[in-house]
Amino acid sequence: MRTAWQIQFSGVLDTTVDATLFEVDGFDTTAAAVTAMHAAGKRVACYISAGTYENWRPDATSYTPQILGNNLADWPGERWVDGRDVTRPQSVLATVLRARIAMCAAKGFDAIDFDNVDGYTNNPGFPFTAADQLVFNRWLASEAHAQLLSAALKNDIAQVPQLVGSFDWAVNEQCHQYNECDAMLPFVTAGKAVMQIEYSAVVTSFCPPANARNFNAIKKNLSLNAYRVACR
Repeated sequence: MRTAWQIQFSGVLDTTVDATLFEVDGFDTTAAAVTAMHAAGKRVACYISAGTYENWRPDATSYTPQILGNNLADWPGERWVDGRDVTRPQSVLATVLRARIAMCAAKGFDAIDFDNVDGYTNNPGFPFTAADQLVFNRWLASEAHAQLLSAALKNDIAQVPQLVGSFDWAVNEQCHQYNECDAMLPFVTAGKAVMQIEYSAVVTSFCPPANARNFNAIKKNLSLNAYRVACR
């Protein structure tokens, strides 16, 4: 599915960008801003991190030490969380994430992008298997759907075949740079959108293959400010 889109997390939000879908930070974006984008004919996706703890978020004190793991390399103040906790009785993580999803729904967002849902491929600081990741990611999609939000799968390329049926669309970072883009094709085959971001690749190198795959590819700065070059 071809959809012009923009993702912006820093700087003054520029809603004049020629895009139908805007992805913005769920905490930093007000309900009024979502309403205004809807009035302008935009669809709006809510970004939250599901797989990590961020010490600057207003709900940071809701996390307990027992579910926190290792720090993320190059991301100060961010730690992996134990996704296995969502299946445990009186789960702290399930409570936190349900509240985040409810926040997105209450602000009027149309969709949600769960970040950091590939902890099993990293070093989270606890035994977290590929099977654990599948359970966690499917739980996220189910909870989003319960709040009438479409759910995006962020990266987690190796598990796309198992997860394409649970998620409504996908967001990928740097599949061209790492020669992984074919792994996202099950979404296209299923008639679901793939939103691709490249940071360092040259536009003339990644746009032709992205267009051929029916991806929605854009070049962005790592800061995810308003800068955007879209493949046509």
